[in-house]
Amino acid sequence: MKIIEIKDIKRKDVPIYYKRFYKGTLVYALTDKPSAIPVEFIIEHKPTGHLDINVTVSGEIDYPLVPLIKELKNYIGELDSTRKLPS
Repeated sequence: MKIIEIKDIKRKDVPIYYKRFYKGTLVYALTDKPSAIPVEFIIEHKPTGHLDINVTVSGEIDYPLVPLIKELKNYIGELDSTRKLPS
């Protein structure tokens, strides 16, 4: 499984300053055919400076969910560290 991108990322306006809520469309490829499913994720800044990323996939996928979530968390962390997420 390969994550191609998360497109149409929109940030929800929430008054909690240490949590950022996002939703978008995950584009991934299992074989050669790309597929898309809705995804929501939360990036929370802990008091220790650590980032906690929670991901919710809203759809059916023909792939084990645990490895997908782990890969998505890494991908989202990379997007955040390179400042490619909407502010």
